[in-house]
Amino acid sequence: MPYPSYPPRQAYPARLEADFPARVSRWLWLVKWLLIVPHAIVLSLLWVAFLAVSVVGWFAILFTARYPRALFDFQVGVLRWTWRVSFYSYSALGTDRYPPFRLADVPDYPAHFDVAYPEHLSRGLALVKWWLLALPHYALVAVFTSGYGNWGGLIGLLVLFAAVAVLFTGRYPGGIFALVMGLNRWVMRVAAYAALLTDVYPPFRLDLGAGEPADDSRGAERKSRND
Repeated sequence: MPYPSYPPRQAYPARLEADFPARVSRWLWLVKWLLIVPHAIVLSLLWVAFLAVSVVGWFAILFTARYPRALFDFQVGVLRWTWRVSFYSYSALGTDRYPPFRLADVPDYPAHFDVAYPEHLSRGLALVKWWLLALPHYALVAVFTSGYGNWGGLIGLLVLFAAVAVLFTGRYPGGIFALVMGLNRWVMRVAAYAALLTDVYPPFRLDLGAGEPADDSRGAERKSRND
């Protein structure tokens, strides 16, 4: 009997992961807005550099069809730093451990972000993907975040529910955490695409949970061959 045909779930080049917070402080989230001020100052400068590097990267793609590796790593580093601060603060409240001031990945920190380096990027897509092709995703991201980083909108509302639960129980609700991670994952995929770091269009798919979904495309191919 033939199996029904479903599109395989493939791993996206931008990967966002974080550890589930088994226990978090009942009260620390009330002052994290103050604790992240040093990061906010540094990130404001890094994001100015990020925009400048994006322009340089855009021209590099147009002339060479490649993103210079050093510039690519810097861009990913800024997004990674942003995600760590977001995870610590009001995009997730997912950890009480203070974020490190580093562009590079910190293996033992509970939040991680990375983008697979593309050996080739489309010159044509570089002209339209960041403003035209990404428009549908921008509309959804605005709902998720209300345009204020990841601190408003649907994400902010869910994190507020989680904060109240933590205040009374000391535990982070697993279902809310999975959904918050899925929404943040969507936002960061769109950010990587709009920043020209990948040509792979972000899926309209809410991948829930702490880790990225398994790439089951190979399994789907094997199943179709067996049929």
